[in-house]
Amino acid sequence: MNPVPTEISNFFLAMQAGKAGAANLESCFAEDATYSEPFTGAERHHKGRAEIMKAMAMGWDQPLPDMTIHIDRVDTEPGAVLVHWTCRSPGLPGGIGRGRNRFTLKNGLIASLTTTLA
Repeated sequence: MNPVPTEISNFFLAMQAGKAGAANLESCFAEDATYSEPFTGAERHHKGRAEIMKAMAMGWDQPLPDMTIHIDRVDTEPGAVLVHWTCRSPGLPGGIGRGRNRFTLKNGLIASLTTTLA
């Protein structure tokens, strides 16, 4: 497995912390970052740190109990880091969910993040 860049490791640590990790999560993103995600059943796009944090906060209202996120594999492609992950929680169907995040980084921050579910 390729090494996990610090910016991405910090992102996953903050995500796993839930609402308590909000400030750390926010600090992972560039002010003009973009985020695409499928978590409401349709792909949604968010632009800017404030809008991204608003989207992230939706999950904090009803957090997954006993959630853990495991990085399964890290791949690189020109200009991007692909992270394949597994999320475990009794609140998920079958207790498990899988997906992939495609990160682009700039100046030590996440410039774009696209999440897809497996």
